[in-house]
Amino acid sequence: MRTIEDFTRPLEYLNPFTQSLASIVRDWAEKEVIPYRRQFDEDWEEHSLIYPSGRKLMAELGLQRLLFPEDLGGMGFGESDYAFSNMYILGEEMSRADSGMAVALGVGLWPLMSISLKPHINRRLLEEFAPMYCDSDEVIGGALCMTEPQGGSDIENVEFLKGSTIQTTAVRDGDEWVINGHKLWPSNTGGIADLMGVVCTTNPGSRDPDDVALIFVPGDAAGVTQSGPYEKAGMAADKNGDIWYENVRVPLWYRAHDPGKDALFFLDLISIGNGITLSFTTGVMMNVYERLTEFVNRKRYHGKLLKENDAVAGVLADYAATLEALRILGYQAARMLDRSDLYGERWSPQMMAKMRSYRYFTMDRCLEVTGKVMNLMEAFGSDRDWDIEKHWRDIKMNQLWLGGKQLCQIEAARWFFDCETL
Repeated sequence: MRTIEDFTRPLEYLNPFTQSLASIVRDWAEKEVIPYRRQFDEDWEEHSLIYPSGRKLMAELGLQRLLFPEDLGGMGFGESDYAFSNMYILGEEMSRADSGMAVALGVGLWPLMSISLKPHINRRLLEEFAPMYCDSDEVIGGALCMTEPQGGSDIENVEFLKGSTIQTTAVRDGDEWVINGHKLWPSNTGGIADLMGVVCTTNPGSRDPDDVALIFVPGDAAGVTQSGPYEKAGMAADKNGDIWYENVRVPLWYRAHDPGKDALFFLDLISIGNGITLSFTTGVMMNVYERLTEFVNRKRYHGKLLKENDAVAGVLADYAATLEALRILGYQAARMLDRSDLYGERWSPQMMAKMRSYRYFTMDRCLEVTGKVMNLMEAFGSDRDWDIEKHWRDIKMNQLWLGGKQLCQIEAARWFFDCETL
């Protein structure tokens, strides 16, 4: 019988260490997540089940050390020429179990990518934060704080708005930054953020990239207030809430880079976020394929297994072909993020447009064929025992973040058709 291993993965991009690490993640998923994931929806506030599962992978098995250099106790992925290709397989394996957990655990490392990836490594900050991530036996809640209540995802539309709508301010006072503002919806907030990368402006209303700042703020810094988590339609493992900053002081050197570079490397984080979202999507599709295979090999119609009926063949073929194609697209996108020498810098307008277009195309196709699977399964498609409805709700949340489908379409049209007013 066919399995998820029969779908194409570009093996030439993956080194033996990563494939071994992926096997560890799959074993973790089978033991620590899949048996309990139906209970995660009720655990959205307390995380009494969710947290121990995440702790096992990130702290005990050490995946939160992934991006730090080996001499600081990390795994050195940040300096690898195959960083994103190898992170893609880990995202898939986590999402096969629970995409909300994959997002939460992956986003825990997202702000660090602004200081740990070639060509913009900030060694001093890596040394500062390495003990937090590499020596802890607890999960570190990393959060990239972008969205604000008054403008939603305007901040992510950097190329057009150029930071002019950012209202969270950073003012220099001696050898410190003083931060004031309000952020909404960051992953790993809702009371659990330990380290935040905060997108600020040093000059409100400015369209000068030099005035966009990415500054690290410890979650326990004086003046930081986190709300409790919001209850959402899905992705219970990813807590989201409000964060308020009231005269929060951090050292000047907690800024990720220099004026101008922060804006570029913030764009880099957006490209990465769009590209890696593909792994959360194809990971979900892998498990939907497994559950669908079980269903059509168990249920009968007119005396034949469901899979042997002509009317069903189209749904099965569409699902398999879509997963095959999207998985190849996802790994190619990851390879493009790795190979800026061939495809352009990750923060360039063309890479932003391409990663946005891949993401919204992938999300649309995933939701379309997963909806067909639910239709095929009829009432069983909404039955929690089959997990399809959970994956469907969770993956819809991935379509909505980073500006949703609309911003993806705007940026794709802007670059491919050279639009001037979008």
